[in-house]
Amino acid sequence: MKNTIKVERARQGLTQSDLAEKVGVTRLTIHSIEKGKFNPSVMLALKIAGCFGLKVEELFELEYDD
Repeated sequence: MKNTIKVERARQGLTQSDLAEKVGVTRLTIHSIEKGKFNPSVMLALKIAGCFGLKVEELFELEYDD
């Protein structure tokens, strides 16, 4: 799954730690999501999108294997 969390954080001047604190996870969790190594739960994806004032589908995109 692709995401634009890093881009949105930069737009809003947030660090990984700032975002992690807002959504109640560790900085490492945010880092892992940004790198595509961890897929967040629906609840966490909704919280992250909400922090940026976006819909989940504006922040996350499924990647399909052809």
